[in-house]
Amino acid sequence: MTAQPRFNLVDEPWIPIVDIGLVSLKDIFSHSYYRSLGGNPVQKIALTKLLLAIAQSASTPEDDDAWAESGVSGMSEKCLKYLERWHDRFWLYGDKPFLQIPAIQTANMQSYGAVLTEIATGNTTVLTQSQIEKPLLDADKALLLLTLMGFGLGGKKTDNSAVLSLGYTGKSNDKGKASTGKPGTAIGFMGFLHNFLIGQSIAETVWLNLLTRDHLQQLSIYSDGLGIAPWEQMPIGEACDTAKALQNSLMGRLLPLSRFCLLTETGLHYSEGIAHHGYKENMVDPSVSADFSGKDPKVIWVDPGKRPWRFLTALLGFIAQTNTQGFDCYHLRLGLLRARSEVAMLGIWSGGLRVSSNAGEQYVSGTDDFVESVIMLPQEILGSTWFANLKQEMTELDQLSKIVYSATLNYFKNQNSEGKAQAGLASNLFWQLCERKFQDLVNNCHDYNQAKALRKNFAGFANQAYDHFCPKDTARQLDAWAKNRPNLGNYLKDQTKTEEAPA
Repeated sequence: MTAQPRFNLVDEPWIPIVDIGLVSLKDIFSHSYYRSLGGNPVQKIALTKLLLAIAQSASTPEDDDAWAESGVSGMSEKCLKYLERWHDRFWLYGDKPFLQIPAIQTANMQSYGAVLTEIATGNTTVLTQSQIEKPLLDADKALLLLTLMGFGLGGKKTDNSAVLSLGYTGKSNDKGKASTGKPGTAIGFMGFLHNFLIGQSIAETVWLNLLTRDHLQQLSIYSDGLGIAPWEQMPIGEACDTAKALQNSLMGRLLPLSRFCLLTETGLHYSEGIAHHGYKENMVDPSVSADFSGKDPKVIWVDPGKRPWRFLTALLGFIAQTNTQGFDCYHLRLGLLRARSEVAMLGIWSGGLRVSSNAGEQYVSGTDDFVESVIMLPQEILGSTWFANLKQEMTELDQLSKIVYSATLNYFKNQNSEGKAQAGLASNLFWQLCERKFQDLVNNCHDYNQAKALRKNFAGFANQAYDHFCPKDTARQLDAWAKNRPNLGNYLKDQTKTEEAPA
């Protein structure tokens, strides 16, 4: 019996929006006042990639001049016409369900909770009410399906005995048996840190990150160029011609189809999908920052102990580079400088999910967590001087964190106590406090004196972190506290000289 189409993503509300609630794809490109996406960081990344895939399919400009001429309104208008044209390919259920492979119904069915990272299933201990599996609405299923395309965790939950391409061995181990599923393209081994330029609205954010045809000619890693959106032409197997084209195109990095799925009322048929090349083969998403200049490629991973804003100088290294050395994120490098003449203020959003792995099974445990941060960049001050000052101040902050760690450790050593844990916590608290003033530092790094003037604040944070973990209630504690209090004279010396210098 033919399945009846139900829940169209173009018209039905399913995308979470801050201060608004759930909206449809059509709403996104119709309302310029939608400020930012809701959901967790992984959902935000997946949704941004989907919106970019729609915009690239509907309105890929030839060059930066064409991009500027189109503007946000021109891009949005083309996206609305595109969604109207391809409306029938956005049904969540039916003969051609959105981003699903009906033939994969031969794979075992998993419950929805089994593929949600925050839900406890099997023998996993339930710690909070939020970890209990609950029935999903169609809007929830649509968002989960989109997220699984790039962020499916590796492991045994994929039924890799279901193979659609004749003779394909990518889902088998050395013994010819079904292998465990590989991590999704967008998450990798430990969790890639993804980065996007952000504007004053969601539509502007999409426009700022739009790549041109000129860009695609420069980015040789996408040998097939833009490619075709999967809803226009879905693959029929893991190694069919369509699947191979997605492996080598930008579209395949925005919507990688790393999982072949088919939704049902109670669960989903779930198997590994297209196996994309990883960063070690010099292939990355345009939102991932990678360094291919050395013998071994490197990427920036999510680190819950190091908030994304602390990677800002690495992410923006191209500002001071005259060669191809260092980390490079295509969305940031290709979009940031051209935006200077078009917008007065834009920011960088960075986020992702840290995961652990054991014997091929990926999971979220211990200190693993979602991370995200936003830093606004005033366009009029960006440049080599601003970047050099920012880099210097970040180096000094890193040295301050080490001073806090060492001072706290020595405080406990003087009392014959083990203090490594407290020293680590003190250093972490210092960085948490620094985040309050980091945007001010970014805004003032165009001026050497203004940047140095902020050092009093950061020195205060160092003392505050030390004092929090090093009490001075007893005579013995007071003696250790005074003896090991952080020496910040060198850090403040230049700033003091600046203040005392004649006008």
